[in-house]
Amino acid sequence: MTKAKAIGAPPGAGAAGKRLWVSIVGAYELEEHELAQLIEVVRTVDVLAELDKAVQRDGVVVPSPQGERAHPALVEARQQRLVLARLLAALRLPAGDEKDCKATSRQRRTGVRGVYGIVT
Repeated sequence: MTKAKAIGAPPGAGAAGKRLWVSIVGAYELEEHELAQLIEVVRTVDVLAELDKAVQRDGVVVPSPQGERAHPALVEARQQRLVLARLLAALRLPAGDEKDCKATSRQRRTGVRGVYGIVT
């Protein structure tokens, strides 16, 4: 097991990615393959932050030769959110409803949790 707490955020991480990194490695011990996944999560979060800046700057609707249309960053953000959800699900961190788990405990290892599930 790698002590992720001793490892700083990956080089080039933005503010949003660094915050997420610190919150996860401060609470969990991650192995090497999980750290690699977390790096991709950080990159995805940072991309989403940049896409949000573009939409905030330009507006939700932008002109095009065919008339007004949704900002292209909105379309990409939707795709990046799907990637983020899948990456986070693959990490298998305890969900918020698992409050009986200590914050420093290991992740649940009972199988891959999918992005979508049936609520019963």
